[in-house]
Amino acid sequence: MKIKEKATELSSVQLIVLFYVGAVILSTVLLSLPFAHKADIEWRFIDALFTAVSAISVTGLTVVSTADTFSDIGTYILAFVLQFGGIGIMTLGTFIWLLIGKKIGMKERKLISTDQNRGTLSGLVKLMRQILGMIILFEAIGTLILGVYFLKYFPSWQEAFHQGFFAAVSATTNAGFDITGNSLVPFADDYFVQTINMILLILGAIGFPVLIELKDYLFQRKEKTIYRFTLFTKVTTLTFFILVFLGAGLIWLLEIQNFMVGKTWDQALFYSLFQSVTTRNGGLATMDVNEFTQATKLWLCLLMFIGASPSSVGGGIRTTTFAVGILTVYHFAMGRKSVKVFGRELYHDDILKSFIVIFTATGICGLAVVILSVTEPFSLVAIVFEVTSAFGTTGLSLGITPELSTVGKVVIIFLMFVGRIGIISFLLMTRANAPEERYHYPKEQIITG
Repeated sequence: MKIKEKATELSSVQLIVLFYVGAVILSTVLLSLPFAHKADIEWRFIDALFTAVSAISVTGLTVVSTADTFSDIGTYILAFVLQFGGIGIMTLGTFIWLLIGKKIGMKERKLISTDQNRGTLSGLVKLMRQILGMIILFEAIGTLILGVYFLKYFPSWQEAFHQGFFAAVSATTNAGFDITGNSLVPFADDYFVQTINMILLILGAIGFPVLIELKDYLFQRKEKTIYRFTLFTKVTTLTFFILVFLGAGLIWLLEIQNFMVGKTWDQALFYSLFQSVTTRNGGLATMDVNEFTQATKLWLCLLMFIGASPSSVGGGIRTTTFAVGILTVYHFAMGRKSVKVFGRELYHDDILKSFIVIFTATGICGLAVVILSVTEPFSLVAIVFEVTSAFGTTGLSLGITPELSTVGKVVIIFLMFVGRIGIISFLLMTRANAPEERYHYPKEQIITG
């Protein structure tokens, strides 16, 4: 009874964080089961915890080789765990509630709203059904296409479809895990495999609200009715693809006299484009990122720090946060006191939240870099790369993850967890259901800048 009373005192954010902690504990247990590993594999608790957090946060950073460590059953368990992180705890929870006939009340709707970063409580059950349906559909189509195509690479149809299933789940959830043992490097010259993976990565990272609006536009548009996309969808989609193509273009320019030397135009295009897409949150790679120059690695760090879109499978500060920050700076420089875009004016609270997220994320990642610089014997660029990859729940690495100390692993675990739940949820985690302010002090200006 006391536990139930305590639970009612917790805010929605605190309950969601507890749910994710519970999912990490459950995943750690599942991934530690004896039949989940191959014979004679050393499996420590810190490695199990690290892998569980990486899977729940759909990051993909690993301290062990997935292909060499897990059995076939273990890879299916890992794929199941990826669904928790990719789709979201509350999406799967809502599905289970509906199966057992539980009524979705106000408390459950608040939890769903918090988990999906939504500002409204209406239409949430329908939203959960649509998200679950889309993810399953994308993964099923991806499994079928890749499974059939992989028959040319693997000796049996069972292995081909096993590889296709895991690759489709990993790409759609932007998890970055692989069971090839070398990410997508074996398919560096196979543009079909890369294209399918990029499509799945984009579908997972662009944001569920964008996909739902696109579906409504394509299949539910009535005659003589003009469909109007929301401001969120317009800003998200534009920012997302600007970052993808700008990212690819700058990678190509920075590497034209380095990694791209001797590459054909199509090889240079796909190397640049895939590496740009995967920084949105994918974590898969078609080459060893160590071969890039320092400048390119730092550019990738910025892209990973920004991450994917809100209400998607991804982490980072999110694309709309970055867009609002850029728009606010631009309007301020132009002498304007409000921020307008696409014929709409942004709320002051949304602008404030964006700068809080950017400032807090920069502080957390900066502190993590300082700590790892003390505890780890790696270069500063490698550490910054690892930190932004963990916070952005991307999963790319310069190869230092398995060599991290216990302290280093704990820092990365913390970053992956914060990246998954989001900065706002992290900041509100210690705050209970506080009452609204009933009074204000006189305002006074302070010198800044």
